[in-house]
Amino acid sequence: MKKSLGILCLVLCLSIGLVACSGKDDSKKEVEKDNNNKTETVELNISAAASLKEAMAELEKEYKKENDNVKLTVNFGASGSLQQQIEQGAPCDVFISAGKKQMDALDEKDLIVKETNKGLVENDLVLIAPKDSKLEKIDGITTNDVKKIAVGEPESVPAGKYADEVLTNLKLKDQLKDKLVFAKDVKEVLAWVQSGEADAGFVYLSDTIKNDKIKVVATTEADTHSPITYPIAVIKDSNKVDEAKKFEEFLLSDKGQTILEKYGYKKIAK
Repeated sequence: MKKSLGILCLVLCLSIGLVACSGKDDSKKEVEKDNNNKTETVELNISAAASLKEAMAELEKEYKKENDNVKLTVNFGASGSLQQQIEQGAPCDVFISAGKKQMDALDEKDLIVKETNKGLVENDLVLIAPKDSKLEKIDGITTNDVKKIAVGEPESVPAGKYADEVLTNLKLKDQLKDKLVFAKDVKEVLAWVQSGEADAGFVYLSDTIKNDKIKVVATTEADTHSPITYPIAVIKDSNKVDEAKKFEEFLLSDKGQTILEKYGYKKIAK
């Protein structure tokens, strides 16, 4: 009898052990399955013209709805400064410039994936003034009421280059040279005018959307400056070229373009 009880206990212990081991194996398999199903996070470094800051926030939010494994790290600045950073090896997967000159410079040095070099959007250059300003037209910046005119540094800020062209073509540059104050990017121009540190300034139309601290005095005529086109391209040294191309395609898609239009940009005419 004792022997039978002993055998029975042994059988029960072995059965419990097998069940426990089986449970552990099943749990291990579930964990491995969950880990395999997790998509690796991809970080894309985007270098973008400062004027794109507001639009990019919404573009990123929309993009992540269908690409939740992608983290966008955006470096905003003057296009010329961003160009130099890329030339010096700064991490960058996608470059969006506010001027063709900067993208062409990278292209000449074979730093971009050539087939990805495309026009993203167009913009307008406008003259702005503080909200309570009495300035009504571009010619008004020649009067004594306007003492400081903010513009981007022409060599590194495309908006500054376009402003320089406008003043040159309107034959106002020599007359206004002592009034000009130069900013590191278009957002600094906007800040100076908003605060009243400058009596007027040249920025993009996109910078004025939903801004009640300034007023748009005038939109510059298209024939007074070079075409304002924002090119986009994938950087050749990127180790995430496929994902970078996918993000570029999103910006060029109807969904991406619709968001950009909300912020004052214009589709490029086909």
